[in-house]
Amino acid sequence: MEIVVGTKKWSTWSMRAWLPLKRTGADFTETLVALREIGTSEGIIAAHSPSRLVPVLKDGDLTVWDSLAICEYLNERFPDARLWPADAARRALGRAAAAEMHSGFPSLRGECPMDIGLRKHADLTEATARDVRRIVELWSDLRGRFSEDGPYLLGEWSIADAFFTPVATRIRSYGIRLSDYGDAGVAGTYCEALLQTPEFKAWEEAALSG
Repeated sequence: MEIVVGTKKWSTWSMRAWLPLKRTGADFTETLVALREIGTSEGIIAAHSPSRLVPVLKDGDLTVWDSLAICEYLNERFPDARLWPADAARRALGRAAAAEMHSGFPSLRGECPMDIGLRKHADLTEATARDVRRIVELWSDLRGRFSEDGPYLLGEWSIADAFFTPVATRIRSYGIRLSDYGDAGVAGTYCEALLQTPEFKAWEEAALSG
């Protein structure tokens, strides 16, 4: 099995697919593609990805080129990894949260791009502040429902947590105080938990040493 990812400091979508793959414990090879270089998408990435985007997962003759699709494939391929909870209702809530992240929060993405090594304070526009308030609301709601089952969004770690880990790095990088956006402490605690997982720590170490 091979995963093709972009520069680890910047590639949020690569991280979202890589974290669950790492979580499975499966053996895999990693191909790292440097982003923000002229000709990258037309050259190296195009050789791997029909969409000319990363990440890409290759498993034998199968190529999967979307982060959410990769995660769902890994969930089916490695059921013992429990990338989604067994409970159908909890799984549905997690999928709704991951799908909202997959397609939403455009202002946060644009104004605060992921840069794992960055530390600064950003004065957010109102559009980005609305995104952050929604994230606080979402995190607080799900953590309130499942706090007795573990420190993550659905209790135990899941694909939903993989999808919000890049958001946690943005909150840290841009000095965003979640208490300014409605957090009573639950969302901030969850954010810190995401940044302490062994899988993220491995990604971060590679990103900062690369």
